[in-house]
Amino acid sequence: MNQLTTTTFSSTGRVLRSVRPLTNDQIQTVAPSIFAEGAHESRSDRYTYIPTGVVLAGLQKEGFEPFMVCQARTRDPGRRDYAKHMIRFRHASQIDGQEANEIILINAHDGSSSYQMLAGVFRFVCQNGLVCGDVMDDLRVRHQGDLVDQVIEGAHSILAGFDRVDASKGKMRAVMLYPDEQAAFATAALSLRYEVESPIGVSQVLNPRRMGDVGQNLWSTFNVVQENLVRGGLRGTNPNNKRVTTRAVKGIDTNVKLNQALWISAEKMVELKQVA
Repeated sequence: MNQLTTTTFSSTGRVLRSVRPLTNDQIQTVAPSIFAEGAHESRSDRYTYIPTGVVLAGLQKEGFEPFMVCQARTRDPGRRDYAKHMIRFRHASQIDGQEANEIILINAHDGSSSYQMLAGVFRFVCQNGLVCGDVMDDLRVRHQGDLVDQVIEGAHSILAGFDRVDASKGKMRAVMLYPDEQAAFATAALSLRYEVESPIGVSQVLNPRRMGDVGQNLWSTFNVVQENLVRGGLRGTNPNNKRVTTRAVKGIDTNVKLNQALWISAEKMVELKQVA
């Protein structure tokens, strides 16, 4: 039996992750739009409809298995079965150790998203997925032409580029940060998360949630900051001096953008330290 982790994703959906590949039935319960039987009525005749379920089957034949799925919130009940969704895949060659490189597929059948593919990293210790920034360009496929072959080709392209992801992680592990540099990284991260004044402080963001993440290297610092910002749950004070608890970043677009920005910031820190 699969070991599943299910958490609230939004008022109309959830996120589901398993230590083993998810079945279609499990995926269906969380993200029905993946198996939509057609495009939303708002789509024109120029829109090429190929259900994500078909792409899912094609990727599975190539050795990519789904380990996480979620569907975006929509206020329109008529769009629920066509809404934006995300699947995180791992290839058989990438399932190893305390981390797994993942391919992230984002799509929708209501015109709110093209097929988008990104590189990601999953840390087993904290059950929290990272998204790589500019290590490789995002692959986007418009709803035109032979989408299945394009998406499968894109998946293999990202798979081949994981050497660069691993190289970036290695550089981050090799870079040691002074306390003021850790604080600077955390400050920049808070500005990426909050457009207005942050309700929490730098010391809170830098506080590890487990002993295994204690360390002064950039990779440890990055993971601590990323988890604290994405998972939320930290107590603070808003600009009106009211006690609040930070919220988890649950929206698909917001989660991806924040993760990418944090990854890019970490890589910029590597560059700055190398120059110094």
